[in-house]
Amino acid sequence: MPHAVTPQIDPKFARYRLRVGRSPVHRYGVFALEEIPRGRLVIEYTGKRLTYDQAQKIRPPKDAYVATVSDRWLVDARIGGSGAEFINHSCNPNLSWRRIRGHLFYFSRKKIRVGEELTGRYGYPTKIRRMPCHCGAPRCKGTLRLILL
Repeated sequence: MPHAVTPQIDPKFARYRLRVGRSPVHRYGVFALEEIPRGRLVIEYTGKRLTYDQAQKIRPPKDAYVATVSDRWLVDARIGGSGAEFINHSCNPNLSWRRIRGHLFYFSRKKIRVGEELTGRYGYPTKIRRMPCHCGAPRCKGTLRLILL
């Protein structure tokens, strides 16, 4: 039986030293190997570019790594991902994402300590099936779907 390979961070797309490891939130997560100050670019979310029509034809795998980068494009991080696809959801995230000229970047929302897991807010559309959240935040909303307050 082949040995499972732990996913890696592509340092070409990361501004800080990061690692992928087992997460208490969900399977794998991304962890800081050095302190990250607030308001800094941390990593780019990369992958194969897809149009919306192409993305609709993909049969969803167990874990989906498709993110919107513009009005015309999405990226599928299963192919050419930077490792940012392993950043887990939290209802109280330490990262936020920004779309800049057709690219998707994660920035630190607050100071991130060495060993801390990096988290973002997914905000899936409400049309998709229920996706429970297990982030453990004190004010967890219980879902990965976008909830407008």
